[in-house]
Amino acid sequence: MKPQVEIYDTTLRDGSQGEGINFSVADKLRIAEKLDSFGVHYIEGGWPGSNPKDIEFFAQAKKKKFKNARLAAFGSTRKKGVPVEQDDQVRLLIEAETPVVTIYGKTSLLHVKEVLRCTPEENLAMIGDTVRHLKDHGKFVIYDAEHAFDGYKLNAEYALDTWRAAEKAGADFVVLCDTNGGCLPGEITAITKTALGKLNCKIGIHTHDDIGLGVANALAALECGAVHVQGTINGYGERTGNCNLTSVIPCVALKMKKTSVPPKSLAKLKELSLFVDEVANLRHNSRQPWVGAAAFAHKGGAHVNAVQKLASSYEHIDPSLVGNQRNILISDLSGRSNIVIKAQELGFKITNETLELKAILNRIKELEHQGYEYEAAEASMALLIRGILDHRTEPKFVVEQYHVSMRRDAKQSICEATVRVRVGRTAHNEVAEGDGPVNALDSALRSALAKSFPKLKKVTLTDYKVRILDGVAGTAAKTRVLIQSTDNRREWGTVGVSENIIEASLEALVDSMEFALLKK
Repeated sequence: MKPQVEIYDTTLRDGSQGEGINFSVADKLRIAEKLDSFGVHYIEGGWPGSNPKDIEFFAQAKKKKFKNARLAAFGSTRKKGVPVEQDDQVRLLIEAETPVVTIYGKTSLLHVKEVLRCTPEENLAMIGDTVRHLKDHGKFVIYDAEHAFDGYKLNAEYALDTWRAAEKAGADFVVLCDTNGGCLPGEITAITKTALGKLNCKIGIHTHDDIGLGVANALAALECGAVHVQGTINGYGERTGNCNLTSVIPCVALKMKKTSVPPKSLAKLKELSLFVDEVANLRHNSRQPWVGAAAFAHKGGAHVNAVQKLASSYEHIDPSLVGNQRNILISDLSGRSNIVIKAQELGFKITNETLELKAILNRIKELEHQGYEYEAAEASMALLIRGILDHRTEPKFVVEQYHVSMRRDAKQSICEATVRVRVGRTAHNEVAEGDGPVNALDSALRSALAKSFPKLKKVTLTDYKVRILDGVAGTAAKTRVLIQSTDNRREWGTVGVSENIIEASLEALVDSMEFALLKK
């Protein structure tokens, strides 16, 4: 079925211009393959000839067969005063051998006069010549009208002339670009309607997120008749980013009820979002709409109670439609429903009638008041619940003593930790050095415990965070430590709180080791 809205992904070009994002050729090829598998309609690979990386990417991409997407090369109109046949940049666009070529040209008279420094007539010729030349070489041509909205507001008739020049030369799409990302949805709607009324070719939209309206502006254009939307996965892009396709795609399918990517792909949306973040080496934004871990998270007791009875009471869709899931948070705002649902998620057989439920809730609220938090420390919470439910549970080990010291010689600082743990009637002593006091303590603790529990040799720390809870107290402030651990099969979080950062760290470490020893 022909889609009502085409998705044009520019993560590999516009997205890579975002701060902190640097894709290798291998990265770009992996993302392109993932985007094609997901079902986007166009993948913009970059600007051929602008840098060695993009040259290599297009050379490699020629060898690949894309099943769903058409690969696009990106560039600009010919230079002023240079015949299009002699323009090296245009030649490279053709030599990239992509089925689609996207070029941008100037809409705004301000840019024509101050940036290009050419006449308005020359700019129109540059647009028409380049589109016509690319069409003569059999390309599907998308014309990105740079600063379309700002240019229209400055001089509406000239803006329309630039769009008509592209259309007359044979452009398959004229895409209106809010390049500075500063327009409001009402402006987008009005100007897009004008373009639709004046042009006969298809209209697309390309927005940026400088005032937080990148997605809203894209949807506004689609609602009034645009049929093509450009953006990036996770909203990557220059300045504050581009229109976020992980929001646009489900909005088009689930809210606007328009066909776009294959319906079966929607359930892979979160997976796609996480994949691109992983390749970009960026921590996933948990507050991303639709695909973030917090997108369907519930914390307030009244909300959780309602969701338990009727999910749609506080969820606008079923999270599974986009590959996400409900997340029940535990805090001092929690009610009985929070505890029941979260405990069930963790594998405990617990209901609203469980006698220990009130004790669990009161204990969690008491500890939260002291500075503990369990949203990122579910392993510590599981141990707490287990301890209250099973009154006979004895700890598998006890840390009887520990000592951490630091010495410095002429060349380096050396941290050393000594730990004494008791497992049943057996005591284990261990000494270890580390890059810092926590690293040394972690090494000593695991080495001591591994004598009785060899499986702990596989446990490693993946993240360590410290939060000062009371800045007024200065260096005597209470400290919260959050630790993420893994055994290469699963990952879990634990928490410790104390005025002593080493004590807080040890508490989180002990919970981590104890959790690793649980069979369930």
